Amino acid sequence: MKLKDLLEKRGQTIAAMRQIADTPTGQGGDLSEEQTHKFDEMRGDLARLEKDIERGQTLADAERRMQGETISGTGDNRFDEECRNFSMIRAIASQVPDMAGKVDFGREREVSQELSRRSGCAAKGIMVPNTVFERRVISSTTPSGGPGGNLIAIDHMGNQYIDRLRAALRVRQLGATILNGLIGNVEIPRLIGSATTGWIAENSALTASDSEYDKVTLSPKHCGALTELSRNVLMQSSPDVETLVRNDFARILAEAVDAAAVNGAGASNEPLGIISDTAVPVVPIDTNGGALTYDVLADLVGSVEDANVEGAMAFLSNSKVRRAAAKLKTTYGEPLGLDTVFQGLPRAFSNVVPHTLTKGTAHGTLSAAIYGNWSDLLIGYWSAFDLLVNPYESVAYSKGAVQIRALLTMDIAKRHPESFAVCKDIVA
Repeated sequence: MKLKDLLEKRGQTIAAMRQIADTPTGQGGDLSEEQTHKFDEMRGDLARLEKDIERGQTLADAERRMQGETISGTGDNRFDEECRNFSMIRAIASQVPDMAGKVDFGREREVSQELSRRSGCAAKGIMVPNTVFERRVISSTTPSGGPGGNLIAIDHMGNQYIDRLRAALRVRQLGATILNGLIGNVEIPRLIGSATTGWIAENSALTASDSEYDKVTLSPKHCGALTELSRNVLMQSSPDVETLVRNDFARILAEAVDAAAVNGAGASNEPLGIISDTAVPVVPIDTNGGALTYDVLADLVGSVEDANVEGAMAFLSNSKVRRAAAKLKTTYGEPLGLDTVFQGLPRAFSNVVPHTLTKGTAHGTLSAAIYGNWSDLLIGYWSAFDLLVNPYESVAYSKGAVQIRALLTMDIAKRHPESFAVCKDIVA
């Protein structure tokens, strides 16, 4: 039985139990013997349903994450390893004039030069491989050699690293497809019309028909951030400080990518996000927006199901919509619960999903909710991002710090806009 069906059955069972509890027919206002027997039977059914639902949710979550595939790697294992050992701190220090001789940044210069050669793009500062946002998997299992062995890194084939940047991305967690190491513009063929079938009489001819294709295009777009680091940090060799710097950049960049994927304007060099894409189906509530209801979310699911979409299905909305969903109640005043409201489907909440949308007389107060197959969201990264240091920026200089500009080159596209549905006028 599907998870959605299990949740509906649980809701029906609870409603039936409530009906019995509220209408006792026994003596003294107690349940009759028949009611007690029926109630106990339903309680057993409810316990079994809870276990089935827990298993179903675990499998659904695992399948959704599995579909968010990552396509990465250069095919050069030695160079990939050098990229993973690349130090952002040393890369930044290499651009500070008086750091020569204080910090060894030979690897970083060579990796940057190789990345520039492979991508065909000259760096403004120094090229940093996206693999700096990966960390090696460390074993937590005690090997036979003794308890100290659990600190030894294991060499795995394949997915041996966890990517900080992609792990920080909410859309990645929902199953978006990641394309790494792109070079030049990317065109992906898309089937928009299949060959047709027909029934014919004996000795009659079939009508010829052809498949129709267009293409999904990704082209380099640049997202940047300015930040500062102290000179003392640049002279550190501590792995903890290096990790702190990497994680901070990953968080900043991930928030920018999430925001573009969800609500990018598709203009001024910004990717076109799901909410702004006019080809994505919209489920409206009312002329001036309206309150969140179970039916609104059901219509979002229905819109995608009507398009015969399958894949990494999940909801994405913001904290205001989550709060509104948590307040939805039955006719008895009991909370429906997020599992029921979101029909047992995976959901995530992030405040990159806007709550300042406008419709009718509601100006800047409406929230959005998205449902769809997130594996049809493509996030493409070109070979590296560019770090440029300005050690002479006046405010930073006065504090003994250096200013850093980071530029990430990426783009976002959708395999099929109809793989998503959005509601843009939720009063929450």
